[in-house]
Amino acid sequence: MHDGLNQLVTATVLFLPRLAVSIATFLGFWVAAAVLQAVVARVGGRSYLGDDVRRLIQRVLKVGLLTFGAVTALGTTGIDVSALVAGLGLTGFALGFALRDILANVVAGTLILIYRPFHRHDRVSVAGYEGTVSDIDLRYTTLQTEGKRILIPNSTLFTNAISVVEAAA
Repeated sequence: MHDGLNQLVTATVLFLPRLAVSIATFLGFWVAAAVLQAVVARVGGRSYLGDDVRRLIQRVLKVGLLTFGAVTALGTTGIDVSALVAGLGLTGFALGFALRDILANVVAGTLILIYRPFHRHDRVSVAGYEGTVSDIDLRYTTLQTEGKRILIPNSTLFTNAISVVEAAA
């Protein structure tokens, strides 16, 4: 009994420095994510990036850095993370394949918000629909016509020809 307790104490004492380094590593990634978010906010405020695009970039960077930091911290403690990394890769592939239409709309929406081929209150014609742009978000662009609201997926806007019939003043 005494021998088992000594082994437990020895293992704990040997594990504590690795745990401390692991926690410090994760906290370092956490601080780096916060600093990177502040840099994106500052640079995004001075550039032509809209608030929606800036927030999207900030979220992606934060989640990516924190995920990488968690995997690194687990590896530092001595946990075998190769299965976790492979699982994350397969999960990402499966989700990407399952959600490819949604992801295509989000990527197209991001590119529309960055390049701004049209603006709110412009009258546009695309894929047989014509109306005034009332809203642009990451998944849909909303066209307003007489009494109707038309939601057009951004991937449709990005892959079809768009005619700006009347630009807003």
